[in-house]
Amino acid sequence: MSSHPFHASQSPYCPGPQSRRGFLKMGLAGFASLSLPGVLRLRAETAAASDRKRNAVIMVWKPGGCSHIDTYDPKPNAESEYRGPFGTIPTAVPGMQFTELLPMQAKIADKFTVLRSMRQGAGGHPAGSMQMLSGDSDRRDKPKPKYPDWMSIANYLRSKEGSRENPLPRYVGVNPPTTYNGPAYLGDTYSPFSVTGDPSKPNFVVPNIGLSDASEVRHLSRRSSLRENLDTLERSFDQVGELQALDEFEMQAMTLLTNPKAKQAFDLSLEDDRTRDRYGRNSWGQQLLLARRLVEAGVDILTTSLRGPLCGRVNNWDDHAVNHHVFDALRFRAQAYDQAVSALIEDIYERGLDDRVLVVVTGEFGRTPKISYQPSTGAGNASAPAGTRQPGRDHWPRAFSNIWAGGGIETGRYIGATDKRGEDSIERICTPGDFLSTIYHHLGIDSSKIFIKDLNGRPTPIVDHGHPIPELMG
Repeated sequence: MSSHPFHASQSPYCPGPQSRRGFLKMGLAGFASLSLPGVLRLRAETAAASDRKRNAVIMVWKPGGCSHIDTYDPKPNAESEYRGPFGTIPTAVPGMQFTELLPMQAKIADKFTVLRSMRQGAGGHPAGSMQMLSGDSDRRDKPKPKYPDWMSIANYLRSKEGSRENPLPRYVGVNPPTTYNGPAYLGDTYSPFSVTGDPSKPNFVVPNIGLSDASEVRHLSRRSSLRENLDTLERSFDQVGELQALDEFEMQAMTLLTNPKAKQAFDLSLEDDRTRDRYGRNSWGQQLLLARRLVEAGVDILTTSLRGPLCGRVNNWDDHAVNHHVFDALRFRAQAYDQAVSALIEDIYERGLDDRVLVVVTGEFGRTPKISYQPSTGAGNASAPAGTRQPGRDHWPRAFSNIWAGGGIETGRYIGATDKRGEDSIERICTPGDFLSTIYHHLGIDSSKIFIKDLNGRPTPIVDHGHPIPELMG
């Protein structure tokens, strides 16, 4: 473990392969004769892939975008209209400071790495989310994704590796991101098993898990729209085994209904009170505890979104002045956020999951370094009455931070830097392609070699540019 922060390398950008067009020009001829199963077979033959077969990822998503300046990348020497009101505090890593909002994470900063130099090219929530989650470089906001998100792709690729003995789904979303992402042309088969609601409530239950009444199971099976859809399809057109995958999906759903192991994995009441208290007796804390519980039980891909009433009036991190008093909003959500994330990271290490499980905490972009002022559009948590002039920060894709823990990576450092006002990433600039390639690398997927046919039969790389970030490769 490093005791010093990581500083800039000679090159300001993460190196990566060519664009999608360049990739196809060079590689299509060679890849055309190699099927996806063939690519997967070659990858499976390598020792690295074998070692990573059971690796898992927990992605904690902050929808709306978190202010980097007010959290992981403070600028105490910037002018007052940039730096904000929060003081800075030391962390467990010499030379690295956070704001006073994150005392618990500061104490365990030696257990994670801060990437301070993320950058993407889209200023809207839809396009920004699609850039981060699927690698779509289009800056225009679209109503639905053109490309599958990394979670669906990982689920799809792992489904090709053979049968699964574990009754749990490969991919679970606990209040997952629900807008601007999805399986796109892969189809809903590769969407997450979605768990919604507040896990901290006494009456919280996950429906359709661990049913014991056989007649009820049969009733639910008859109502299954998946089976009804399958009956309308001609299997003679199934050239890539997708119907077999759908059959497996339905079988897994039925297993979830009847397998006691599945029911236990989702049952937070089996955790001791001390552990539940440690994460926080609120929706975010219990979401992250459930995430840890599920990956420990064998889920490969886990996404969870920190949204809702704990964010403030508009239920997300979109801290425009018209939505929230940005600094009141950050104070309002800081304790629950700081406690839940620090508990998850500590738990991953204490339970010996840190080599296998990678934790990534991010949003689609940061917030404007310069503070803006606008009249509030309504009263509520972290927002003054309508018409009250209050401070805010707006969308900012040119520089933002995310944190990485576990995954066998070297921790206790930071990667990259922004300028003195936090306006631009200037050292070790990393892009969505680098972000995605790093996650795929942890899952044993070489994103420079894998492509999937879209609805038009066109082979499409899962990352069209980007390279795993060396400092985040376990």
